[in-house]
Amino acid sequence: MRQNTFRRFGTMLDCSRGAVMTVETVKKWIDIISDLGYNTLMLYTEDTYEVEGQPYFGYLRGRYSVEELKSIDDYAFEHSVELIPCIQTLAHLEAIFRWSTYSDIRDCNDILLVDNAKTYELIEAMFQAAKKAFRSHTLHIGMDEAFMLGRGKYQDVHGYEDRFDILLKHLKKVSEIAKRYDYELIMWGDMFFRLLGADYDAANNKMPPAEITALIPDNVNLVYWDYYSRDCSNYDKQIKKHSAIKDNIWFAGGLWSWLGYSPHNKFSMSATKAAFDACANNGVRDVFLTMWGDDGAECSRFALLPSLYYAAEIAKGNCDFEIIKKGFYQKFGIAFDDFMLLDLPDTPNQDKDFSNPDTYMLFNDCFLGIYDSTVKDGVGSSYSVCADKLNKVCENEEYGYIFKTLKILCEILSIKYELGVKTRNAYRTEEKVTLRILLTNYDDVLALLDDFYEAFCLQWHKENKPFGFEIHDIRIGGLRQRIEHCRSRISQFLDGIIETLPELDETLLDPCGKGTEYIKESGSFKSWARSAMIDEL
Repeated sequence: MRQNTFRRFGTMLDCSRGAVMTVETVKKWIDIISDLGYNTLMLYTEDTYEVEGQPYFGYLRGRYSVEELKSIDDYAFEHSVELIPCIQTLAHLEAIFRWSTYSDIRDCNDILLVDNAKTYELIEAMFQAAKKAFRSHTLHIGMDEAFMLGRGKYQDVHGYEDRFDILLKHLKKVSEIAKRYDYELIMWGDMFFRLLGADYDAANNKMPPAEITALIPDNVNLVYWDYYSRDCSNYDKQIKKHSAIKDNIWFAGGLWSWLGYSPHNKFSMSATKAAFDACANNGVRDVFLTMWGDDGAECSRFALLPSLYYAAEIAKGNCDFEIIKKGFYQKFGIAFDDFMLLDLPDTPNQDKDFSNPDTYMLFNDCFLGIYDSTVKDGVGSSYSVCADKLNKVCENEEYGYIFKTLKILCEILSIKYELGVKTRNAYRTEEKVTLRILLTNYDDVLALLDDFYEAFCLQWHKENKPFGFEIHDIRIGGLRQRIEHCRSRISQFLDGIIETLPELDETLLDPCGKGTEYIKESGSFKSWARSAMIDEL
């Protein structure tokens, strides 16, 4: 088998979206990836690292100290893994804007105010922090998804300016700071396409004008990121477009860890194979796989071991699935197909390329039920079958705790998935005997939810710092209280204490406003708050 196709081959761990991995967990991850042939690791830290003179930067967020990062960097170096700092120098900094000390350098939303002296003082302090902790001379500066760049305080101060000019002005200043610290920079490439008003995909994005691309500083390289396509030709087109802007682009794919509690290994592997083929065909030498933690980082990164192993093997030229499965078992002591049970096969989780009903239906309100229009009869039983399958791996000494968390989640969904629909139907058809029976279902869900909380809490603290779990206390605790309240109101109705349940008299609309067939065909609903029908927490 040939050596790895790529020069740099790595993973990126999201340590900002709620979960900050403990130092011990990161070292365990380094053990795994170095053994599989990866030689690069990025820690995605928006504000979760110590910056001297910035006490509110990462405050109460579990930020890494300089000493912790040095310890990780030393460990990575000993295992022939380059640890690359990955920070944000433009957008995705909403966490720091909780604190008034940063209000004067906020453009709008999560975006720093360009062309402000205090902004560049903060960015220089970021670079100083990275220099203290990391050996690498490569630094990822982010700069993605700054959708409202220049449209807030910047426009109030400077008036309207071409947004490409704003981006390039900022990039030039950041690159000049980087040169003082001997850094080669990489940045996400999407803003060069988004500022033309196009979506960031191969089908309709346009090329930035040549005069703009010529102004990109010489110490800045672009990262083309794409986690969605399974078509090699799409990757091929986008690689060519990015390469026309700047030579030596990097590619970032995704191992889907960011759609709730369960992983999406099957889709991750399919997308990764298509992407790697295109990268190899186009001579892309530097490749890494992101593992985001959007909306709470509920999914264990170790749940993605099948796709992590698969990616390592195809990067070496091994595409024989049977050989891959055998190698996985020898490496991890669990059959590949058993580990893939974490994808929750044969449930609605697998209906689409990437879907997360296991999460949005967990939080779907039993009375208001905005996602009840997606429910099909008998879905609950599919989760019951899946729970039984997961149960046989729960005793695994190394990773059984992940299987236990998802097993209990499936047990909850085997009852709760259809509970709102059954409740509404029984109420509207005046079947009070059925409603009385359903009270037992509410009791069962509440008991299982306590078990789930305990298992998920154990999983979190086994892998992450305690910071961030307060969100899950609020979410799961709020869910439990809401189920208690719905149960109580049904009981009061049955006992004649209240005459009606107005919530169940309401005619439900599909949440997307595009018809019931659209909602049935939709993929995922990432936001916990949307499922819970409340503002973000």
